[in-house]
Amino acid sequence: MNNPTDTICAIATAQGGAIGIIRLSGPCAIAITSTLFHPHQSDVKLADRKAYTLTFGRLMDGEEIIDEVLVSLFRAPHSYTGEESVEISCHGSAYILQRVLQLLISSGARLAHPGEFTQRAFLNGKMDLSQAEAVADLIASTSAASHRLAMNQMRGEFSHELSLLRERLLHFTSLIELELDFSDHEELEFANRDDLKQLAQEIESKLSRLVHSFRTGNALKNGVPVAIVGETNVGKSTLLNTLVGDERAIVSDIHGTTRDVIEDCITLGGVLFRFIDTAGIRSTNDTIESIGIARTFKKIEQAEIVLWMIDSTCAEEQINQLSSQILPLCEEKQLLILFNKADLVPDSSLTTIPLPTGTKSLNISAKSHQGISELEQWLLEAAQQPQLSQEDVIVSNVRHYEALQFALASIRRVSQGLADNLSGDFISQDIRECIFHLSDIVGEVTSNEILNNIFKHFCIGK
Repeated sequence: MNNPTDTICAIATAQGGAIGIIRLSGPCAIAITSTLFHPHQSDVKLADRKAYTLTFGRLMDGEEIIDEVLVSLFRAPHSYTGEESVEISCHGSAYILQRVLQLLISSGARLAHPGEFTQRAFLNGKMDLSQAEAVADLIASTSAASHRLAMNQMRGEFSHELSLLRERLLHFTSLIELELDFSDHEELEFANRDDLKQLAQEIESKLSRLVHSFRTGNALKNGVPVAIVGETNVGKSTLLNTLVGDERAIVSDIHGTTRDVIEDCITLGGVLFRFIDTAGIRSTNDTIESIGIARTFKKIEQAEIVLWMIDSTCAEEQINQLSSQILPLCEEKQLLILFNKADLVPDSSLTTIPLPTGTKSLNISAKSHQGISELEQWLLEAAQQPQLSQEDVIVSNVRHYEALQFALASIRRVSQGLADNLSGDFISQDIRECIFHLSDIVGEVTSNEILNNIFKHFCIGK
């Protein structure tokens, strides 16, 4: 269990840089640093300096100079954590950073747990839980879209929208419960049922929009899933390697080389794509390969975009063999047929091949990079990523998505209860359940177990 009275410290920068930063936070952060830090050309001790100041000096271990450093001072409650805080900027040597860390620990601090700085910021009211989770998303962002998504959530747009819904629900449930206190006067009605119906419909619409936004948010955060499928030895692994610019998958003339799913991500035009190289589809008695083929069909179901690769030298045969297996799984997906090895056959021979109804095709050579730029452009168009503004609210967190689903189910019960003229105590209970799940997202009712599970996935120093 984390003790909020401890003073914690951690290295806050990645190894290998010219500068390293060590953070301290807690009641003794300034005092501990003062015992080791000696300002240059000043008699004013660190503990007596004003907040938001930088002080240049030496960090000492007794008479030994460890490094010349800059110390940033933050005083409670106006710091990231809401506590007394210090950041020590020193040279990025791994030896220096570890030595400074050891000095701080021996002087009374302890090493911070992953995410403990942000957890303290949440516990001290500097941010709500959804904003705290956005910090981790911001650090992990790998594209312009995922960066904007995390920034919007960290700025509190999502929390603000939920707070407005929650306040209006609280108002109505308090009126309904007031009616229950005067149950012996049946003619009294403090909560207008028509107004409540309208509110329930409005909230249901907003929650439904947020729930449906998760599909977009998940793609923005984790990458648009693109499954590369087809028979064995048609060039799926070669295409993956070409797209990611690395020898990510084994390429061989031997059929059935890829027996499991291989994934890798790249950013195209600011959009993150998660490419999935799958096992080639064919009849086989090999148990391991059969498992890989079963996973191929599962990945097709999970993908937003499917690239069906076909060997141009036997294209019509492969289309006839796999159409019945692939097309039913792609009815609501973006599907593109790729005639690979197109450099080995005349263009005219591919234009005469009958395509399944409603499908598009592109001639490529994964090996010689022919048609790859056209493929990348098609992927960007197929991804259909929205242009996010600073006001857009998109759900990308699985925990938030689940809580919103529960809240949506609760408000639908409220609407149904009003339609069925149920008594106020039943309606009030469903409203309170909706409020509970909305509050869970921002951390007002979240248990310590859930909090610890969330923050343990953060990096140390944040």
